[in-house]
Formats: sequence, structure tokens, C-alpha cells
Amino acid sequence: MATSKRLDLSVQYACSRDDLPRRDAVRRWARAALDGGGAVVVRFVDAAEGQTLNRDYRNKDYATNVLSFPYETDPAVQGDLVICPAVVAREAAEQGKAPEAHYAHLVVHGMLHLQGWDHDNDDDAAEMEAEETRILAGLGYPDPYHDA
Repeated sequence: MATSKRLDLSVQYACSRDDLPRRDAVRRWARAALDGGGAVVVRFVDAAEGQTLNRDYRNKDYATNVLSFPYETDPAVQGDLVICPAVVAREAAEQGKAPEAHYAHLVVHGMLHLQGWDHDNDDDAAEMEAEETRILAGLGYPDPYHDA
């Protein structure tokens, strides 16, 4: 039986900011990075929630840009992505990136994690970065790892 290519996506806005990406953009980014189908929640959180989740699940007591919580990968991806816009905005400014491009990168990055990709060693990191760059180029965004 063929695996469904359907993406059931829920986008949750648990923080109040004027610069959050729209649902249709998040869907486009997630779909581009998904090989097959799945059920994914993307939740935008404030720094306090981001810090709590990072501390509780990764033992790192600070808010980070994106957290991935994979639940299933076969026959379809199931998982959650948690994105902290305060961190995304700060990083985009520090790195001279357009916020939209940085959000797109983090959604793609998180979606790859949900599918089992990782960057625990140099070879895996190089492979994952190349895949992210390929996907983002297809979406019209610059290479997130090199200056434009």
C-alpha cells in the first residue's frame, strides 16, 4: 500500500508578535521538506516557554530557535516543531538574514529532524546542510550557511 503524501499541519501561535510567518508560508516550507506524508504541529512560543521546553527536554536552560519532537517516522511523519520567534528575530538580525528566510530555514531544518536527519557528526552535518540548502534554493531562499 502506498504511503499518503498528505500533510496534516497545525500552526499554533502561542505568542504575540507582529512578525510571525503566515500559516500558508509555514505549510509551503514544511511541505517542501517532507518526503511523504505526515501530521505535524508547528508552535510559535515566547522565550519563557521555549526555555522551559529546552531545559526540560534537552537539559539546556535557555530558549533556542527550534526544537523538534518526533513521534513516528513510519509509515508517516508525526511530530511537533516548536519555534521561538524572539530567538529567530535576534539571530536573523545578528546574521544579517531576512527573518522570513531564517524562519523558512528553521522549519525545513526541523522537518528534516522529524524525519530522522541529524547533525551529530561532521559527515551527517554536511549531508543535512546540503539537503537544507537544496530545499531552500527550491523555495527561492539563499544558502543559510554561507553569505549571499
